[in-house]
Amino acid sequence: MSIFEKIQLPTVKHILAVASGKGGVGKSTISANLAVALSRQGFNVALVDADIFGPSIPKMFGLEAAKPEMTTVKGKNMLLPVEKYGIKIMSIGFLVDSGKGLIWRGPLAAKAITQLFEDTLWEDVDYMIIDFPPGTSDIQLTVVQKLVLTGAIIVTTPQELSLCDARKAASMFTNPGLETPILGVVENMSWFTPAKHPDEKYYIFGKGGGRRLAEEYKTRLLGQIPLISEVGEAADQGMNIYSQGNKTAMKAFDEIRIA
Repeated sequence: MSIFEKIQLPTVKHILAVASGKGGVGKSTISANLAVALSRQGFNVALVDADIFGPSIPKMFGLEAAKPEMTTVKGKNMLLPVEKYGIKIMSIGFLVDSGKGLIWRGPLAAKAITQLFEDTLWEDVDYMIIDFPPGTSDIQLTVVQKLVLTGAIIVTTPQELSLCDARKAASMFTNPGLETPILGVVENMSWFTPAKHPDEKYYIFGKGGGRRLAEEYKTRLLGQIPLISEVGEAADQGMNIYSQGNKTAMKAFDEIRIA
């Protein structure tokens, strides 16, 4: 039995942590587009940007200037999540000056992320996707300890260096006292296919790393996302992969099945 008092989110059915051991593997891109894919499948979806020090979700959704509205529920002030593409989105980036870095110690950051969950009016949500910051520090531990997670999705690229860091993220969820199911692995940047040669695959970062990681943790390889320039370009422009028309990218995300 957990010794930590859990945050109660009775209207949220499933909470999924999307994590990696290092930055630069496309974890936020996976989180954002997975949320859009689930919404397109008819689910009520929420997306929480848990990266207190480097929030990127507002930029990826073109919501840099957005500010959550407030409402009062049973005498308590609550934030209303910002909505786009049918997704309820919350990020510390909505609440602070985007041009300034936060200089907070761990306990203050952990308190901030707790309030982000507790003080937001989520209403009915089938899947809440949490975009974890890279690493295994205060914020990640707070979320794992304070929320009842359905499970975690580990993001990696195929190369061994990325796998080493992904193992660290996975080990946090399997740590005694924090036991959280690892639902699967998503391998990003799996291969490169030139637009003019759609039948060719170039394994720039190696091959099979995501599958090996999934086998190590006795879980599934949920999906392999090709290295496609339009995916990154869409994120930079506040769009998602379904807005830019690359059918290969869309198919890769549509084929990810959580259940």
